[in-house]
Amino acid sequence: MNGVLDVIAGACLVVGALLSLSAGVALMRFPDLLSRMHAATKPQVLGLLLVLIGCALRLREAVDITTLLLVAVFQMATAPVAAHMIGRAGYRAGLAREDLLVSDELRDADDKR
Repeated sequence: MNGVLDVIAGACLVVGALLSLSAGVALMRFPDLLSRMHAATKPQVLGLLLVLIGCALRLREAVDITTLLLVAVFQMATAPVAAHMIGRAGYRAGLAREDLLVSDELRDADDKR
């Protein structure tokens, strides 16, 4: 049973590391703020969660799992809020490319202010 858990842990660690690497590459390659914000949050958070799951499966201690769970909770609580605030501030500063937007719901909201 320990061998199976170690293989699953290794797979989670490798996939999580690859997702985090792809997020880093996308930050350098994507053309505008909103695309980069997407790359910085979605694959990075999923990659971190997979790494944390892999570590939890490998360590198997209650103290370690509790610490990893706290890291996951704080990451899930802060990453979406930070991305939302950065995206909104970037939009208001004019850093979002309007030709790439499918719909612009903030234009009407900013006009009403």
